[in-house]
Amino acid sequence: MPVAGVVTLEGPPRSVPFDRGKRAFDVVAAAVLLALLAPVFAAVALLVAVGLGRPVLFRQCRTGRYGEPFELVKFRTMRPPDPRRGLVEDADRLTPLGRWLRSTSLDELPTLWNVLRGDMSLVGPRPLLPQYLARYSPTQARRHEVRPGVTGLAQVRGRNGLSWEAKFDLDVEYVDSRCLRLDLSILAATVRTVLRREGISAAGMATAPEFLGSPAEAARRPMATAQRGDHR
Repeated sequence: MPVAGVVTLEGPPRSVPFDRGKRAFDVVAAAVLLALLAPVFAAVALLVAVGLGRPVLFRQCRTGRYGEPFELVKFRTMRPPDPRRGLVEDADRLTPLGRWLRSTSLDELPTLWNVLRGDMSLVGPRPLLPQYLARYSPTQARRHEVRPGVTGLAQVRGRNGLSWEAKFDLDVEYVDSRCLRLDLSILAATVRTVLRREGISAAGMATAPEFLGSPAEAARRPMATAQRGDHR
C-alpha cells in the first residue's frame, strides 16, 4: 500500500536494446578502469589514511533504479561530526585534502565498484538520498527509471552550480533521450568539466544544499534533516 506523500514508482518501463548494451559496456569499462587505476586507488587510500585516518571509504545509502536503496562508496573527504570541536557543518568538517579530492573528482573513484556491481552506470542521474523520494514531483521521480550514474547530463551542464529543479529537468531529459551518442558526449564533457574543476559546490556552500522539494510542496511539508556528509 502506498505511503501518503511518497512518490511511488510504477516499476520497470519498457526495456530498450540500448539499456542492455549499456550495461555490458558499463561492466567492461568499470573492470578495465578498476584494473588500470589500481595504483591511483592505492595512492589516494594512503593519503586519506594519513590525512583523515580510517576508514578511508565513505559509505552512504543512496537511491538507485526504481527507487531501490544501495550503498554508495567513495573516498572520505570529511572529518566525523564532533560538536565539541565545532565539527558540525560540512564546511567545518571538509579538510583541505578533502577539498582537493573533490575538486579533482578522485573521491569518486570507488563508485566504479558500484558500477561493476550493477548499482550504478557510468552515465545517468546522480544517486541521491532515500529521504528525497518523498519530495520529488511525479515528473522528477522519473529520474529513477534508469540506473544512477557516476556522471550525467546535469554534471556536465553546471553540476552543483545548478538549482535542484534544473538538475532534475536535465535528469528527465536524459531518461527520455538516452542513446550511445549522448552517453559518449557526456563522458567526453565530463573529462573537460573535471579538468576545469567547474561546479564543484553550490555558491557559498562547501557541498550542496539539502533538497527540500519543489517550493509549493516544501511549504506543506516540515523540514527534514538529511544525513550529513555528502548531498552530491
